[in-house]
Amino acid sequence: MTDFLVIVALAALGAAAVGLPAAPAVRALRRRSVVLSLFAVAAMAVAAMAAGTVAVAQAMFLSGHDLGVVMAVVGVSGVVSLAAALLFGRRIAAGSRELARSARTVGSEGGFVAPTEPPTAELAALSRALEDASGRLAAARERERAIDASRRELIAGISHDLRTPLAGLRAMAEALEDGVAEDTGRYHSRMRVEVDRLAAMVDDLFELARIQAGALALTLSRVSVYDLVDEALAGAQPLARASGVRLVDGGVAPLPVRVDAQQITRVLSNLLVNAIRATPADGTVAVSARQEADRVVLAVEDGCGGIPPEDLARVFDTGWRGAPARTPRSPTPGFARAGGAPFGESGAGLGLAIVRGIVEAHEGRATVRNAGAGCRFEVELPAGEAAGPVP
Repeated sequence: MTDFLVIVALAALGAAAVGLPAAPAVRALRRRSVVLSLFAVAAMAVAAMAAGTVAVAQAMFLSGHDLGVVMAVVGVSGVVSLAAALLFGRRIAAGSRELARSARTVGSEGGFVAPTEPPTAELAALSRALEDASGRLAAARERERAIDASRRELIAGISHDLRTPLAGLRAMAEALEDGVAEDTGRYHSRMRVEVDRLAAMVDDLFELARIQAGALALTLSRVSVYDLVDEALAGAQPLARASGVRLVDGGVAPLPVRVDAQQITRVLSNLLVNAIRATPADGTVAVSARQEADRVVLAVEDGCGGIPPEDLARVFDTGWRGAPARTPRSPTPGFARAGGAPFGESGAGLGLAIVRGIVEAHEGRATVRNAGAGCRFEVELPAGEAAGPVP
């Protein structure tokens, strides 16, 4: 046992005598090529093994022949080890260079093209990470393009919508100024409506900016869906009556929800006005509410004739107007609210974008699909606590 410990100690001393001085050299190569680093590590290991073997052989007083055999074995093993380290290092270096070339394609139009066979598991994991990053960049680029297109459409639409009432206001002001207006009261009333329309457009833009900036402050309370629908129906009834559209109850239960009542009333008002303006005379707009698990689903179904399938995904985009059949009609003086704009939205294609923003701020979801003679807008909201009466 003592001889064995002596042999271990001699081998350790011999290996340390060579390995410790070589360690700084290996450290100095840490920023060099992986081929050189692997070769240096293998060379240090071979040299340490040879030094330990020689130290033990000398202590054992081996004959010259036996010592030569031992050293020959050590030398051959060392050469094979160094050759294997060199070949493996070159393979890793080649794989790294190929991965570096592929990494330059991240974010390009063609997307990231992963190397066929990465030499190590780490390089394979890095390749997968780069592929995922490239996919996320491509998706972000597509979203950015869609946002830019939507922004351009919004600017074009807002410019047109601003130009129309401003031109009308200028014409009516000039008529009043020149004294050629026969019914000044009618001109004043119409000017008030156009001003209200412009104010509604500005309000919608401001509200949408708050939503997109995440600055929409919600005051949550437990309310009944029935009360929210009743208030929205009361506000939209004059517009429905003037348009010859019937508002019907599709089944609204007094379900509790925890929402900002004012904001959700605006959501329902926008949906109702959108539905009324898109529904022909003698048509119907139905409102319903049902509970699904822990969600309350509000639905507004109109008779617009449906939305083309290719447009369904864009309905809630900012500035989307869709087919002419769904473009809001010009407001009529009789539809003006006291001290406010015409019912619902400004006609600038912002109403449904505001609907989605408010609903998502409540951690809900707004969807649309074609149903029957028109389309069905659904708003999912978190249900309120079932216990206790709804105020």
